[in-house]
Amino acid sequence: MSTASDTAYRDISLWHDTLPASWDPTPALPGDREFDVAVVGAGYTGLWTAYYLAKRDPGLRICVLEREVAGYGASGRNGGWCSAIFPTSARKIAASAGRPAAVAMQSAMNGTVAEIARVVREEGVDCDFAHGGYVSVARNAAQLARARSEVEHWREWGFGEDHMRMLSAGETGESGGRVRMNGALGGTYTPHCAALHPAKLVRGLADTVRAHGVTVYERTAVTEILPGRLRTEHGTVRADSIVVATEGYTPDLPGRHRSLVPMYSLMVATEPLPQSWWDERGLDSRETFSDKRHLRIYGQRTADGRIAFGGRGAPYHFASRISPTYDRDARVHAMLRSILGDLFPGLDGTRFTHAWGGNLGIPRDWYPSVRYDRGTGIGWAGGYVGDGVATANLAGRTLADLILKDDSDLTALPWVGRTSPRWEPEPLRWLGVNAVTALFAMADRTEARTGKPSRSARTFWRMLGH
Repeated sequence: MSTASDTAYRDISLWHDTLPASWDPTPALPGDREFDVAVVGAGYTGLWTAYYLAKRDPGLRICVLEREVAGYGASGRNGGWCSAIFPTSARKIAASAGRPAAVAMQSAMNGTVAEIARVVREEGVDCDFAHGGYVSVARNAAQLARARSEVEHWREWGFGEDHMRMLSAGETGESGGRVRMNGALGGTYTPHCAALHPAKLVRGLADTVRAHGVTVYERTAVTEILPGRLRTEHGTVRADSIVVATEGYTPDLPGRHRSLVPMYSLMVATEPLPQSWWDERGLDSRETFSDKRHLRIYGQRTADGRIAFGGRGAPYHFASRISPTYDRDARVHAMLRSILGDLFPGLDGTRFTHAWGGNLGIPRDWYPSVRYDRGTGIGWAGGYVGDGVATANLAGRTLADLILKDDSDLTALPWVGRTSPRWEPEPLRWLGVNAVTALFAMADRTEARTGKPSRSARTFWRMLGH
């Protein structure tokens, strides 16, 4: 029998709804406690950090504190792309850290997809993991030019066809290939991506860390983070090391409202589609898919034969406000259903069973970071710009090395130890972020109409160092 808590969490998203296990919270912090390591946030970053610490040193006393339940936030409701995409360009990384560092960063991301596959297999985490790669389709001349430029870019950095290759029109269009998408002129393919069920992964990780001796306290909100201790509504936790793994909820923490912008990304999902439909459209290996537009879209074929499809376009809310009411936006959900119907004609009459959303964390320079201050014992990782499923694993391994004082190849990566600039105060933040969203939408419309690359979008990407 479902409880009220279980039902409430199932209403969040397709992934929450289709989790076989219960969402009932485990016990909250029962009072003051002492640990060696305390983690704030039971999403991917926090749980991966706890996992690698527990595996490396089983004697460590580790706890994870979660305001809601493990997997409540972005880790449980994202697009299910375990990808090697790092949101900061190789050019930007090289500008400050050098070419070898940029190559090492991307190589580490590529290896992370395989590392997650290894762990879920060895730990028995059933998360519908399918290592089918990622297809990004070009549907107008501007997008096709961007696809070619992207492949040339990776060649310049020493990455060959085993990293990314061009796809012909025949490999992306109506005639056959990995995906058969309306209006396809070609595209790109990388094997460094897997589709998965995000809620099954995060809940499976929570069960796994518990099995390795980690204590997970749910429904325990951290109200203050200080060197050596965390204050919560249920008591104080003292720990030698503290890891802040709050990603898109970071602006809710005292003094951190300008650290990250919590941008909302929304999704829809169809009912399970018949095999005959998939026979016509491809994605036989459950490749993840998108096209080359600026205002990002993303989709996957789920293990039960649905399309789970999402995209940007929801507004940024003044003063970095976060609210469950922002998870659903009828205008944006209608837009996503329309885009999906344009990509794959023949969905007329298909029932859409779920519509949801959630917030993700964007740093001012779109550059994720990992850091650990040995003086205060406080570590942090995040700012994944929506590409956190795999990046959080790399962050967790890196934080474990930093806490255990292991100067490894991971701790030498260029995202370690850096801090992004703070976002502007309001109303400049609200004006700027929403202006960029509008710019991307306009650029996509212009490119679809003219076939020419948008100058305004190109200028913006150059400003970011792309």
